[in-house]
Amino acid sequence: MPAPEPEAPIDTLRIHETPEGVDLDLRVAGPVVRAAALAIDTLVRSALYLVLLPLMALSGVGTGLVLLGFFLLEWFYPVFFELRSGATPGKRALGLCVVHDDGTPVRAAASLIRNLLRVADFLPLGYAAGLVSCLIDRDFRRLGDLAAGTLVVHSEPALKPNPIPERLPRPLPRPLDLATQQAVLAFAERSLRLSPGRRGELAEVLVGPQGQTGEAAVEALLGYANWLARGR
Repeated sequence: MPAPEPEAPIDTLRIHETPEGVDLDLRVAGPVVRAAALAIDTLVRSALYLVLLPLMALSGVGTGLVLLGFFLLEWFYPVFFELRSGATPGKRALGLCVVHDDGTPVRAAASLIRNLLRVADFLPLGYAAGLVSCLIDRDFRRLGDLAAGTLVVHSEPALKPNPIPERLPRPLPRPLDLATQQAVLAFAERSLRLSPGRRGELAEVLVGPQGQTGEAAVEALLGYANWLARGR
């Protein structure tokens, strides 16, 4: 079976190669987890709005201060946190962050564009345009992300390399190029974190014309990975 074209990924992992030749793994966040992050941020902003309300008691300038505070919270709350740490409190709570589509940290211009264009994402009501954009774009980008060239990705903490599950080493059925060998080893390291269905799907792609399917393909790849890991 031929390997899939890069334009048709079978999961949400995007790989970007830096000018230094380093591959960055970016796992884009879907609309459900992004909506949950938005709900958390809405609660945080609502609490801050309540903190501002007592300023209304100040004669003369109270109303102006409250309105200014509401404006800054609505439009610059996300910009402040994205430039400070790459994520608003809601995104950070769910392990998300905003980056440029090349994996670099978001900068001021892009953060301003993506957040000021929330007014377009909100049209005609309740973020309808943003939701439609997320559903039809392969990287789940809303309109603001498309204009700013940004992605919302899962920011996974640095982990120790996952050990390859122990299997009887199995020699490769045919010579493989370096990229394919790396893909086999990467699959073995990630295999325990994948669902059985996704594990079998990826294994069938990597096994290629050998004919194994499902769990048989998984076991074959784990055997190849153990053989490669031992430097055979």
